[in-house]
Amino acid sequence: MISAGLGIYAIAIPALLFVLLAGTEIIWPCRKLVLGRYPRWRTHALFFATNAIVGRLLSFLVVVGVAANWADANQFGALNLIALPVWVDAIIAFILLDFAVWFQHLIMHRSPYLWRMHAVHHSDRDLDVTTALRFHPFELIVSTVYKSAIVALLGVPVIVALAFELWLNTNALFNHSNIRLPRKLERVLRLFLVTPDMHLVHHSTLIDEQKHNFGFALTVWDRVFGTYRAESILGAENQKIGLSNIDDARPSGFMWSMKQPIT
Repeated sequence: MISAGLGIYAIAIPALLFVLLAGTEIIWPCRKLVLGRYPRWRTHALFFATNAIVGRLLSFLVVVGVAANWADANQFGALNLIALPVWVDAIIAFILLDFAVWFQHLIMHRSPYLWRMHAVHHSDRDLDVTTALRFHPFELIVSTVYKSAIVALLGVPVIVALAFELWLNTNALFNHSNIRLPRKLERVLRLFLVTPDMHLVHHSTLIDEQKHNFGFALTVWDRVFGTYRAESILGAENQKIGLSNIDDARPSGFMWSMKQPIT
């Protein structure tokens, strides 16, 4: 019952945040878009719809919630070895899951095979809240299997696993958004959370800068492992977004983007 209630919030909260951020981008954009909103937004909406279908099909095999329920039913996983208060389990799980997502993102850039999938996300020549929806179904499958395995190995309680998914999705919408935060607020936030300005560096066309700022939520891992970069060497105003070998409107097309990993 609790997980079902959280499932409703997992849809409603990101949807509300999406509308809020999209509206803010239209009224007070941080950067002028190179390709504009249409047909980019249509393409990203099609990615969202496609991944929703793929996610539904995956639910018959494995999803994060199923993995968490299985671990709980079988008392499997590291967190089930020691009896700890739920709130302690939640804190440990959030930290370890956040690291796991950071590490997956790092490997996506290091592995030539995984990069072909992830490059679809990076090929967008603009960065706004809809870019957070631009992930190839191949990457969704890999991410779902990976996170489900981590959840099972850790023995993460189902309510915590679902709360983390909500946390991850809302942070992805926020740090991909084309909004400008007040300078002082941005500096304070990036001590703990990945901000739009910080994630902007990661979407640079410069390959070296793509190898920095892998965090989706917490900034601690980039700081600890030396992959943190405060700003592009070109400066935020002059930084180009996307892939260096693609300087046309092809990324705004859905079919071109879907075929990218296999071409």
